[in-house]
Amino acid sequence: MNISLKARLIDITAAALIGVALLIGAGKTNAEAANQVVARVSLSRQVMEVSVDGRPTFEWKVSTGDRAHVTPTGAFKPTRLHEMWYSKKYDNAPMPHSVFFNGGYAVHATYAISRLGRPASHGCVRLHPTAAADFYRLVETFGPANTRIVISE
Repeated sequence: MNISLKARLIDITAAALIGVALLIGAGKTNAEAANQVVARVSLSRQVMEVSVDGRPTFEWKVSTGDRAHVTPTGAFKPTRLHEMWYSKKYDNAPMPHSVFFNGGYAVHATYAISRLGRPASHGCVRLHPTAAADFYRLVETFGPANTRIVISE
C-alpha cells in the first residue's frame, strides 16, 4: 500500500475513532479524555503496542537501548515531532519520523530492520519505517497532548 493512501486511511480511521469517542464519551465529564493514543513499549518483549481510545490498534517490533545505552522507563508525552531529524550526538544519523519524548530520546524509524525485536539502539525506540510513519501520523493527527508513550521493563 503506498504511503499517501496509508496516511489517508490513518486520517479516516482517526476521524472515525474521534467521532465514536466523542459519542461514547458524551456522558463523561471530559469528552476529550476518550480521544487518546497510548503507545506501550515493553523492553523485555521488544514490542510497541498502540491503542487508540483504549482499543488495540497496532503492535510492532522495536529495538531499544543495547547493554551500553539505556532506554528511559516511565510515562511520557511527546515534546516535539520531526518528519526527518539527524542526530547531533551520533554522526548525523538519520532519524525519520521522530517523536521525541524525553530530551534526546525519540521513537523513530530505522533502516536496520533486521535488528528489530532485540535491543540495538543508543536508547531510542526504533521502528520499521512504515510503522514509524504510521505512529508519527497518529501523534500528528491526535496531537502530542493526547498521546502518551509508556515504557516499561
